[in-house]
Amino acid sequence: MFSRLARPLCRHAVCVPSRALATEAIDSKVPYRPPRSSAKPILYTSVILNRAPILTPSPTVFERAFYAYQQRIRRALHNPFPTDFYFKPGSLLESHFNVEERYRERIAWGPNYVKDENVSAESKASEQSAFDQMAMQEQSDDRLMPRVHPADAARDYQSLDRKGRRNLYLLVRDVEDGKAAWGFPRGPAQDGELLHQAAQRHFLAKCGNHMDSWIVARKPIGMYKRQSPTPTPQDITFFFKAHIMAGQVHPGLSVKEFVWVTKQEIRTRVARDYWEGVKDMLSDH
Repeated sequence: MFSRLARPLCRHAVCVPSRALATEAIDSKVPYRPPRSSAKPILYTSVILNRAPILTPSPTVFERAFYAYQQRIRRALHNPFPTDFYFKPGSLLESHFNVEERYRERIAWGPNYVKDENVSAESKASEQSAFDQMAMQEQSDDRLMPRVHPADAARDYQSLDRKGRRNLYLLVRDVEDGKAAWGFPRGPAQDGELLHQAAQRHFLAKCGNHMDSWIVARKPIGMYKRQSPTPTPQDITFFFKAHIMAGQVHPGLSVKEFVWVTKQEIRTRVARDYWEGVKDMLSDH
């Protein structure tokens, strides 16, 4: 009977939510999150201008040994050249061809390579002089340019010829909100303006139109949100990839300085949170 009497009382009862006790511990592991602002985020566009490598990578010791070994194998397995078909036996052309062939064998097998042939001392002396002449001709015709540019020795960071074996990126020291900081050239997008058009407009305004450059695509390759401890409108930057073929930067507007640097050199100039946001968009080589 007690249950029957208590049943109608529960229908009109007000359910009170349970409250935590005053002695209940608060979880301190939950990080504090500042209140979000309801303001509309500010959209920025930025251009990552890249200069591709202009020199091939230097071969390693293993690669040089492998190529030399393959060259020797090909020369050892190739069919002998039929000199009797092309040259008259004992003619001057045949002797000249034999001299050049011995020179090529020395290049392939080393300077101490001697073929077992009945050659007189006079012929050896004439061959040696012919070897020296051919070596001088090849050095004059196939002279290799130095792989270290004078800009590397002078540490000229504004030269496009430095670090020929690496990817270079344009970094500018721009003034925003009264503070100068390193980063990629950027600017805010206007209402109704496409992002890639805003990126092109700010890039030309800050770096000039004296470069043969082009933006790869209309879609951004990445996004970066600047961290702020206060609930201010979010600062979101969309990055667009671009390449340069020729020309140079002519700074304008608020740009104080520019440099052409590699991915590792960018890390030492920009802020830590900025680096964490853009590092995956850059290439090491």
